[in-house]
Amino acid sequence: MLKWFRFLLLLAGLAVVSSLGIYFWVSSFSEEYIGSELTDFPDQKVGVMLGTAPKLSNGQPNLYFTYRVKAAAELYRNKKISYLLVSGDNRKKGYNEPKAMRDALIEAGVPTDRIFLDYAGFRTLDSMIRAREVFGQQSFVVISQAFHNERAVFIARKEGIEAYGFNARDLDVAGGFKTKLREVAARVKMVLDLYILDTGPKFLGEKIKIY
Repeated sequence: MLKWFRFLLLLAGLAVVSSLGIYFWVSSFSEEYIGSELTDFPDQKVGVMLGTAPKLSNGQPNLYFTYRVKAAAELYRNKKISYLLVSGDNRKKGYNEPKAMRDALIEAGVPTDRIFLDYAGFRTLDSMIRAREVFGQQSFVVISQAFHNERAVFIARKEGIEAYGFNARDLDVAGGFKTKLREVAARVKMVLDLYILDTGPKFLGEKIKIY
């Protein structure tokens, strides 16, 4: 029993080390392509805003959502982008991330005709590949928090897309702890999808022209 315990402990240790290695590999790779300043990347025609729910399960505003909307509106106002592609989850009745993002962006001053909706952005991988395959974009800036942008840009550039990331304001350590913890697992899953499972988007569909 002691030998099995040591063996399992060793496996657990290797899993932790491997997961952290992947986490920092993704961060290191994407570092040069993302930033929090308007001058950190070249002007792009399209900004891809990644989806999240506008409210938490307790009914309180989701600050990840709020800060992404503010960042996207800032890019548009400063002419760093001309269009916004909002990509999120709409697989459940009554749950529509793209519509919520569009409504918030319009309220923030972005014209309706400059916003395009991707209802099948179920995962970050789907959002990145669909931006190219469905919406015809080979180059764009991703709008989310830094930890999310790192993974999105990694996926996009692995797939041959010239992607950059504009970092929306993040939450403090206490507010974002669970999300950051999930990000470790998300990056491990991403590596499996890209390098072992060769996972593609759940849906593609008809092409949609943005401009």
